[in-house]
Amino acid sequence: MEWIKATSLVIEYLAVAIIVGMVGYSTARYFILTLTKRNAPDATYREYKRTLGTALLLGLEILVAADVIRTVALEPTFVNIAALGLLVVVRTFLSWSLMVEIEGRWPWQKNQASVEQGGYPE
Repeated sequence: MEWIKATSLVIEYLAVAIIVGMVGYSTARYFILTLTKRNAPDATYREYKRTLGTALLLGLEILVAADVIRTVALEPTFVNIAALGLLVVVRTFLSWSLMVEIEGRWPWQKNQASVEQGGYPE
């Protein structure tokens, strides 16, 4: 059982490392692109926001995996599973909110740019 705790802890650290690393990388890249004026400021900001959002989404998914492992393998009581369910709902809402920020639409909505270009929605 101790190895399960250790595994879920390692997975949580991985998620935090991904988030912190990408925040640092994205911020440094944003400042470099802004100072060198390689892209339009608006495009640079959109790329920065998209990179941060993607890192947060990945980090949230990994944190959910760690919570599932810990709850199901260590303490599968009704209270813990209910708490896990609530946590997954909150993180899912956060993921959807980040998706709206990144793509400008809800996950279940068609991609307007793709449809307007005569293609299929993604």
